[in-house]
Amino acid sequence: MDKEYLIREKPAKALLAFAFPMIVGNLFQQFYTMADSMIVGRFVGEDALAAVGASYSLTTVFISIAIGGGVGASVLTSQHFGARQYERMRTSIDTALLSFLALSLTLAGIGLGFGTQILQLLNTPENIMADATTYLRIYFLGLPFLFMYNVLSSVFNSLGKSRIPLYLLIFSSVLNIVLDYVLVRYGHLGVAGVAWATLIAQGLSALLSFLILLRQLREYRQAGSVVCFEGAELGRMARVALPSILQQSTVSIGMMLVQSVVNGFGSQVLAGYTAASRLESFCIVPMAAMGNAISSYTAQNIGAKRLDRVRSGYRAGYAIVAGFAVLLCVLFEPAPEWFISLFLGEDGTAAALQTGTAYLRFICWFYVLIGLKMLTDGLLRGARDMVMFTVANMANLFLRVFVAVVFAPRLGVAMVWYAVPLGWLVNYLISFAQYRTGKWKQKSLQSS
Repeated sequence: MDKEYLIREKPAKALLAFAFPMIVGNLFQQFYTMADSMIVGRFVGEDALAAVGASYSLTTVFISIAIGGGVGASVLTSQHFGARQYERMRTSIDTALLSFLALSLTLAGIGLGFGTQILQLLNTPENIMADATTYLRIYFLGLPFLFMYNVLSSVFNSLGKSRIPLYLLIFSSVLNIVLDYVLVRYGHLGVAGVAWATLIAQGLSALLSFLILLRQLREYRQAGSVVCFEGAELGRMARVALPSILQQSTVSIGMMLVQSVVNGFGSQVLAGYTAASRLESFCIVPMAAMGNAISSYTAQNIGAKRLDRVRSGYRAGYAIVAGFAVLLCVLFEPAPEWFISLFLGEDGTAAALQTGTAYLRFICWFYVLIGLKMLTDGLLRGARDMVMFTVANMANLFLRVFVAVVFAPRLGVAMVWYAVPLGWLVNYLISFAQYRTGKWKQKSLQSS
C-alpha cells in the first residue's frame, strides 16, 4: 500500500488498514499478559494470581508513561511525515529515543527503590506481599526495554508502518508465553518466572525494533546532516507528550487507588478482579487501536493540509467501534464464568469466581462507550488540542476513584465496576463537545 495511504485512501479503508495490524499485535500482547495470569494462577495458585494483579496496578503507571511518551513522538513524527519534512522527522525520532531512554532509567531506579513501600500503601494483603515484591523488582529491571519498545512502536505507527510492530509483538508474545510455561511449570520459579519471561521477551523485541528502525530510516535520508537531539523539538514534543503522560499516568494512579479499595476485600476477591481486568484489557484493544489510528490519521492530514478528511474519518470511526462493541458483547455475555475460570486453578474459590463473573457480565454491555471516548480523544490528540482532552480524562478518573473510594466500602466491591461506564460516558461527552467547537482545526504544526 502507498506509504501515504492515511492521506490518500478512503477514510474507513485507511483507518482499518492502519488499525488492523495494531489490533492483532495488541491482542497478542494481551494474550501473553493473560497467559502470565493463567499460568501462574493454574500452576502456582490463587494467591500468586492475586500477587500479579496487585503488582499490575503499579506497573501500569510506568506503562502509561511509556505510552504517553510514544504519543508525543508519534504526533510530531506524523506531522513531519505528512509535510514531507524528512530531516525534521528524523531529528524528532532521535530526540524522542534519547529523551525517553534517560527517563526510563530514572524511573527504573525509583521503582526499585520504593516499589515495596508503595505496595504497602496500597493495602496489599500480607499473604501475597512477598510474591508481589519479587514480581516488581524484576519488572523494573526491564523498564528501559519497555520504554524503548513503546516509543519505537509509536514511531513505526506514525510512519504508517504498523505491520512492523505487529510482527514484533507476535514474536514477543509467543516467546513470552513459551518462557512463562517453561519457567513456571518446569523451572518452578513461580511469580518470578513470569516476570523474567516478560523481561527477556521485551528486551529482545526492543533490540530488534531499534535495528529495524535504523534500516527503515534509510528510505528517508536526504542531503545534509541530521541533528540527533534538538531542545526545541523536545519542547514541541513535550507539549503533546506531557498532557498524554499526565492523563495516562494519572488515570493509572487513580486505578491504583481503586486497586487499594479492592485489596481491602481480601486476596480471593482480588484474584477474581484481576482475572476480569485481564479480560477487560483484551476487550479494549480494538478501541485503543482505533484511537491511535485516528490520532495518526488526523496528524498526517493536518500536516498535509487535508482537514476535510479528518471529519469524514471521525464519522467512519463511529461505525467501526460500534461493530467491535457488538462483537465483544456477543462473545462474553453468554458465559462470563467460563472465561473467569480459565484463570483459576483447582483451588479457585467461589468468591474469586463470583467477583470476576459479575464484573465481566456487567461491563461487556458498555464497550461502545470506551470506543467513542478513545476515538474522540484520539482526534483531539492528533490535532494537538490537549487542554480539553486532559480535562475530559481527569473527569473520567475523578468519577471512577470517587465512586470506588466512597461507595465500595459501604455498598460492596461492585461499585468499583459500576463507576467505569459512567466515567467513560462523561469523558466522551466532554471530548465530543470540544470536537464540535471546531477549535482542533486551528491547530497546526506551526502553532507551537
